[in-house]
Amino acid sequence: MTLRCAAGFRRRLAHGLAGAGLLALLACGSPAARAQSSLDPSALPPGNDLNGPIGFEADQVSYAYDPEIVTASGNVVLRRGDQSVRADTVTWDRKTGKIMAQGNIRLVDADGNQLYTDTVELTDQLKAGAMQNLLLALRDGGRLAAITGERDPAGNIILSHATYSGCAVEDEQGCPRNPTWQVNASRVVYAPDERTIRFSGARLRLFGVTLMPLPKLAIASDGRPINGLLIPDLQLTANNGVAVSDTWYQRLGPNQDLAVTGYLFSEALPMVAAHYRALVDDGAFQITGYATRSRRISVSGSSVGGAQANDFRGYLHANGRFQFSPEWSLTGSLRLATDRTFLRRYDINRDDRLRSTFDLQRIGDTSYFSFSGWATQTMRVAARQGLIPVALPVLDWRKRLADPVLGGRLELQANSLAITRTSGQDTQRAFARAQWDLSRLTPWGQEVTFTAMTRGDIYHSAQNDMTNAFYPGRSGWQGRAMAIGAVDVRWPLVGAAFGGNQVLTPRLQLVASPPIRNLAVPNEDSRAIDLEDSNLFALNRFPGYDRVEDLVRLTYGFDWELQRPGLRVRSTLGQSVRVGSQATVVPDGTGLSDRMSDIVGRTEVRFRDKVKLTWRYRLDKDNLAVRRNEIDATIGTERSYVEMGYLRLNRDISSIEDLRDREELRAAGRFAFARYWSVFGATLINLTDRQEDPLNTANGFQPLRTRLGLAYNDDCLELALTWRRDYVATGDAGRGNTFQIHFALRNLGFR
Repeated sequence: MTLRCAAGFRRRLAHGLAGAGLLALLACGSPAARAQSSLDPSALPPGNDLNGPIGFEADQVSYAYDPEIVTASGNVVLRRGDQSVRADTVTWDRKTGKIMAQGNIRLVDADGNQLYTDTVELTDQLKAGAMQNLLLALRDGGRLAAITGERDPAGNIILSHATYSGCAVEDEQGCPRNPTWQVNASRVVYAPDERTIRFSGARLRLFGVTLMPLPKLAIASDGRPINGLLIPDLQLTANNGVAVSDTWYQRLGPNQDLAVTGYLFSEALPMVAAHYRALVDDGAFQITGYATRSRRISVSGSSVGGAQANDFRGYLHANGRFQFSPEWSLTGSLRLATDRTFLRRYDINRDDRLRSTFDLQRIGDTSYFSFSGWATQTMRVAARQGLIPVALPVLDWRKRLADPVLGGRLELQANSLAITRTSGQDTQRAFARAQWDLSRLTPWGQEVTFTAMTRGDIYHSAQNDMTNAFYPGRSGWQGRAMAIGAVDVRWPLVGAAFGGNQVLTPRLQLVASPPIRNLAVPNEDSRAIDLEDSNLFALNRFPGYDRVEDLVRLTYGFDWELQRPGLRVRSTLGQSVRVGSQATVVPDGTGLSDRMSDIVGRTEVRFRDKVKLTWRYRLDKDNLAVRRNEIDATIGTERSYVEMGYLRLNRDISSIEDLRDREELRAAGRFAFARYWSVFGATLINLTDRQEDPLNTANGFQPLRTRLGLAYNDDCLELALTWRRDYVATGDAGRGNTFQIHFALRNLGFR
């Protein structure tokens, strides 16, 4: 049977009937009906009183005394609470208590679901009996059609030769259309007490072709998740062979559920995963775990525990957020894996580090407090886990004084940090800071900002000889004090240009500080320094707190913005110069080590919603060689687009592991055709050669990952076939091809 609109109400269905839940109206109990002719809708019983009296309205009401039959005709409406029945004609036999509705019938239940049929027999409690040629439009968008329907003695609604689909049955012009998929069943039972629809003899029909049977298929009529199996997932992987997985979903309560997934592999032992999530009074959390046994190959290429040994392997991920009051909150995340290649081998993720954190915060109107900590498990091949720090505790307190101080804003900060390593340097740090800012506008339109900052630090470190020679500092107790003053001047100039409006903002900044004892203290959080447009005018171009720029420097540049209808261009360009010839702690190749810095800039172009281009660059001050070249471009629409990304860092740095040069190309795109079909793909290529990075094993062109696929996506179906190739092997996460089929049906919870 083909799902279609029933005669007489096709047009109204096409105008957007939608929702979740099934006809409680067909099964609700009630005392005897109370008929009211020509009743104004506003006078009908309000609210959701499902046991209240039944009111009705009609254009005309007649009564035959001898057979005791009441006939209402012309736009008849029967209503009780949020339930209603509309029909052309309704007859009520007072002797038998049966109500017969005919012509353009629409029944609406308390959940917002709508039933359309040609004829329906009701009792005086508005319970449905026999129905002919019916269509049920669920509030969540699903549609259920049947040739006949009736009510059994238990109160269930029995539908014969029924069809269900989550697809629309009409196009935008109101013309009938065959759904992409539908479920045909010989018998469908709706249990009103359970609000569940169960199918018997169900088979899936896709693109007009009958496919697999769906035994014991059931859906909830009120939109709630329902317990049961999901559609299996199928993959052909490079590491584990054929992979078949299926998930059992279990709703544990209105605020919690559990999904357990089993994996079968042709070339590996089975794996099980579980995902639990809950919503509690103060917040929400979720826990995900994977577990299996398999032969593990270390990142060095040798088998662990022998060629035939199968070790326990798994992954645990938990995170949550709790809001105890408007000010106090707690967030946390836990990520642990048994080894460095498990996540890649089983295609869970490709993260190169797993960070576990917690953060207890209090945010007030003028204050901030944080008590946090974090630990990291490295997934990198060459990294030593013993050198990875654990930070606990990390304390940070800030207070902005409500009243101005000397006309400006004063902010106070206190911070402490303890870092430990199992096989490396340990560091403890604490500091107190006060910063004063004052902004003023001159009569000529310049914005002038004065800043004064003072800070005192105290450090203690041990085992300093076990860290990189650039970072250890002096062992034992060390202290330092610093003071920084700055003046920042901006001068926005507005005018017309190129058929639009432009804003040119020259900017000049002067920063001064006495010499600071940077090398006396360890460097834990200020290692990856690089001159960029984002930190050009920062008070301290080092990230973190352990390193601070000193002496005197002058920074100059400009921001420029042009806006036209559909077009916006923004650009930033700048450079800094250090006064004096004293040595600096900034490493060579960062663009900041010499008196004159490199030139940095950024340009953004947006044309309507079709083009977005961002170019970030750094030019060598001596010969204008490109030291940083980063381009990101997106061209197209939501359905068809191309994304390109190119990065080259040519900083001539070979001695610092945090600042290694690299070159890479990223590309992705999607091309839509035939309305619902599209092809998509993505690639990541490492272009770094040994001249740029002596430690790199690539020879200037090394594809890392490539993906290509074909997809179909309409209002009710997602179908995709994807091929992916990994070119780099790490331990037992080998290179090779992976094929995956993605299949999702609207309203059935299929993946």
